[in-house]
Parts: sequence; C-alpha cells; structure tokens
Amino acid sequence: MTPPDAAPEALDAYRTCEFVTLGRSGNPLAWPTAVARRGDGTLLLTTSLAFAQKALNVRRDGRVALLFSDPTGSGLDHAPQILVTGRARCPDEIMTGPQGAEEYWRMLFERQPHSRAYLSPLMRPLMQWYYLRLLITVEPEQVVVRPPLAELSAPGAPGAPAAVTGAEALPGAVQLSPFPTAVLAARDATGAPLLARTRPRPTPAGYLVDVPSDCAVERGPASLLVHRHDALLNHMYNASVRGDLRRTDAGWLLVPSAVVEPMGSGRPADALRVLRHAKRSTDRYLERRGLRRPTVQWDRFRALAKPAAPGEQAS
Repeated sequence: MTPPDAAPEALDAYRTCEFVTLGRSGNPLAWPTAVARRGDGTLLLTTSLAFAQKALNVRRDGRVALLFSDPTGSGLDHAPQILVTGRARCPDEIMTGPQGAEEYWRMLFERQPHSRAYLSPLMRPLMQWYYLRLLITVEPEQVVVRPPLAELSAPGAPGAPAAVTGAEALPGAVQLSPFPTAVLAARDATGAPLLARTRPRPTPAGYLVDVPSDCAVERGPASLLVHRHDALLNHMYNASVRGDLRRTDAGWLLVPSAVVEPMGSGRPADALRVLRHAKRSTDRYLERRGLRRPTVQWDRFRALAKPAAPGEQAS
C-alpha cells in the first residue's frame, strides 16, 4: 500500500518508533528504536551485540511491524500514527564502523548529541559494545496511517482513568500508571505481529485495551510497551508488560504475567548494571561464534559525529 504524501515526511521526523519481532515461541516482543528511511524505501535500524535479540528473532522469522506513534522531539503538530508491516533481514555481519549506515549514524549523532561523548578516549573502554552493530533492513509491505491519539491528562488529573480497587496489585501497574498511553504488541490470525497505541484501563483481572479497526488482533501472547525520551533522545526509559490477550464481554483484555525493564527503573545503580550486562552479552555473542572482539573504527565514527561548522549543511 502506498502511503499518503504526508506519511514519508512525518515518518522521517519521528525520533523513535516501536519495533516488534517474534520470539522463539512466537511471542511478539516490542521495543523502541531509531529508524532511518533509505532512498529505496526500505527502513534501516541497528542493534548492538549487547541487545541482539531483535536480530536473532529476525533471522528466525522475518515478519515485523513498526509503529511511529510518539512524536516527542519531532516538531510535528497533531502527528499521524504510522504503522508499517513487512519483512526484515539481518545478515550475521558485525559492523565495526558506519559503512553502509552513514546516514543512520549521522542522524543519530545529530538528534542525540550526548552520544558523541561515547567516542571520547576516556569512554571507549566502557562503550565499545555500543558501536559493534548488526544492521536490520525492513522491506515494507503495507503502510497504514492512523489519526493522532490525543494524549490523556496526567494520572490523577480530571479525565485520567480512575483508580480501580485491586488493579494496583497487577504486574506492571507501577510501570504503566505514569503513562497515559501504551503500545499493544499482538499477533494476527497468521501469527504476524501487529502494533497499536492504546489507553490501557486497569481492572482487577488485567488491562482493557481498545484496538483500532485496522488492527485484526487475535487471542494469544501479547504485551504493553511504555517508553519515553526527551527532545534530544536523553533520559530514556522503557518497560514491557507481557501476558495473554483475551477477548471478553468488556473488550480485549491483557492478563499480565511478567514485567521487563531492560534499562532498570531509574536508580543510580542501574547504569552500572546495564554496562555489566552489555559487556557480558557482547562477549557471549562473540564466543558462540568463535570470534574475537573486533576493533571499533573510532575515527570513522568521530568523522560523522563532528558537528557541522556554522552555516555548513550536513551532506
């Protein structure tokens, strides 16, 4: 399906999107990521070896979906939501430099200026894992443009969902409550992943979710993703509330069973824990393939990260 004329420009303006792959057991697993649109219409995203699960999932089952629905930092007013479904591929080639993804890295350094500090000699021993990347290319098969989902007021303010007795004990209640909306990741009748931004309504049995008419979800494993970032892709947080999606008389209900917070909950010790996890996961990826840790091409990254001189336009 060819998107309306406004869709590519809006897609390019989004700083992040939600990206869902299928796990080994078929569970739809969604996380936020940055995406660059190529001239040929494909979408490029990357993942470090430390968080390679997306790549491993794509190599096993290439069906994916991306939802552009959080316009923070985009400069867009009344930004449309854009759902892209298609097929992805991810070669088992570790990229040690920006070759083949120059525009992606140039975009990232521009939109996330604090990441340039990772290239300093002092930070290199800690952040080497960040620059050992796998490239994921998505071939869009269908694009659906949805209207903006008006933001709810803050929790506890007029218009926010009322507290429900017993719902506070649900897995994920703490993680979901600060967010007026979340992204539902589910599957259709063929098992392909789907995404929809919705307003979860807590009940003692789970979270009721409204699903757009163009999102033909089926009963089965599902999750609710919440994430945030500021206009410069800083102060990030994300969490996934996983469970089972069921059809009830009241509508679709996600019965939660687990919560995953890969970057922690914001405590000072979380940063150190994430760095340790990143190093171990990177080492494990390499060891399983009998590979030594490659050398990052620091100079090439630094050349792309260098801010443009006054009046100079990035190429």
